[in-house]
Amino acid sequence: MTDPATPSAQPPSVVRLDIPGSPGLIHRDVAANGARFHIAELGDGPLVLLLHGFPQFWWTWRHQLTALADAGFRAVAMDLRGVGGSDRTPRGYDPANLALDITGVIRSLGEPDAALVGHDLGGYLAWTAAAMRPKLVRRLAVSSMPHPRQWRSAMLSDARQSAALSHIWGFQRPWIPERQLTADDGALVAKLIQEWSGPQPPDEKALENYRRAMCVPSTAHCSVEPYRWMVRSLARPDGIQFNRRMKRPVRVPTLHLHGSLDPVVRTRSAAGSGQYVEAPYRWRLFDGLGHFPHEEDPVTFSTELINWLKDPEPDR
Repeated sequence: MTDPATPSAQPPSVVRLDIPGSPGLIHRDVAANGARFHIAELGDGPLVLLLHGFPQFWWTWRHQLTALADAGFRAVAMDLRGVGGSDRTPRGYDPANLALDITGVIRSLGEPDAALVGHDLGGYLAWTAAAMRPKLVRRLAVSSMPHPRQWRSAMLSDARQSAALSHIWGFQRPWIPERQLTADDGALVAKLIQEWSGPQPPDEKALENYRRAMCVPSTAHCSVEPYRWMVRSLARPDGIQFNRRMKRPVRVPTLHLHGSLDPVVRTRSAAGSGQYVEAPYRWRLFDGLGHFPHEEDPVTFSTELINWLKDPEPDR
């Protein structure tokens, strides 16, 4: 297995992809929190920063980048630490540090704040950033992920939710998950996305892009490191301290999006997250969609997101 700090040996085209019909898309690197992060940028206006989940990279937001840019926003999708075109550092995969990556990118982009949009792990980090650095987060939109305290409670007390996250328990083994994720040119990545999606999963071309991105050296290792921390820290002082820090309420308008058929995060696990928000909070359940609503029905997802971003008085 390649050392986590080894630079990518793959050509940039593996992750620096074009979006058909969006010739203005810009790929570039920005420095933040002691590392280098790849971003894809489109449009001008208020900043909307998009945060991907597992097992994906920035390209999962291709539909939303175009829709947001057309709606008058500066849409930026970043690759999280260790994924896509961003640095693969040997450490720094705890959620507090990953959240500082995100807020550091906001500063590096020269913006006073951003609307954060996060899916899956990106949603977990968006919750974290909003609690840790509220002045840098203008609005918060989270898809397919409960608040970190809600996630922790569900993992420890809900047997059905814990079983649904069996892949995270499997990530605790050394090196085996990395080998599984990269075996057969990343076949497991496509299998997981298909199993976690609703009736209309991403097409074969999209799955191929995710497979190729996971096979960039060290990506598989870096992709599972945040989940190793999340489980192994449950009873450790650093995890307990982080959980206490997350008691700080989110005080920015929040949109919480979820697919009714999500087999990874149960609806009841996600729906209780509003208790941690002391601001307008809107819950939206997408009927017939799974864990990737932004890809399964991008028009409906983008419309909901943009209407909420433009609403001057989002309802509770």
